[in-house]
Amino acid sequence: MSVFNKIKKEVKKILETKNGSHNWEHTERVYNLARHIAKIENADDEIVKYAAILHDIARNEEDKSNGKICHAEVGAKKAEKILKKCGLQDEKIKKIVHCIRAHRFRGKIKPETKEAKVLFDADKLDSIGAVGIGRAFLFAGEVGAKLYNKGIDIHKTEPYTKEDTAYREYKVKLIKVKKRMLTETGKKMAEERHRFMVEFFKRLDKEVKGEL
Repeated sequence: MSVFNKIKKEVKKILETKNGSHNWEHTERVYNLARHIAKIENADDEIVKYAAILHDIARNEEDKSNGKICHAEVGAKKAEKILKKCGLQDEKIKKIVHCIRAHRFRGKIKPETKEAKVLFDADKLDSIGAVGIGRAFLFAGEVGAKLYNKGIDIHKTEPYTKEDTAYREYKVKLIKVKKRMLTETGKKMAEERHRFMVEFFKRLDKEVKGEL
């Protein structure tokens, strides 16, 4: 078995028991998106492959801490240990670790390399559109949130509470994702996903009000 497949198997085992919004299926989708974008953007496919598979390896830690722990930072450290143990070259490890450390939307580290920008965009694309809507509702269910809460002041709500609805995530983060894309391919892909998502939440509001 190749080094990559060994790591993939290890990560899959960790994430298969994770809640649905950030489980192995999310990582698979990000992996496929990242490789698709990398090919078009002429990024290093090997760096992108490893970074995408490992990017959410510490997501459990962040969720258990109710967001107090940064999964990108902890995940970068975990990934570095795994990659060193597997004998990857230091220069490659450095590039992969940067991608993971810089992939978080709310993170302080900016993606500096083409490969880091590819991973950032792939991860963000999975948070919008039809898949993004589904994941937002999955996460809301995981934290025991309401179905909808449009009437509240978003800035007075807290994450990981009953007010952490899909609508809150839409207003706090998802509606801003399109403008944060870093690659030309990512920007193009985000346009349609963004439009679909905006129309969905407009319709949801009308249905909740009984207008449709």
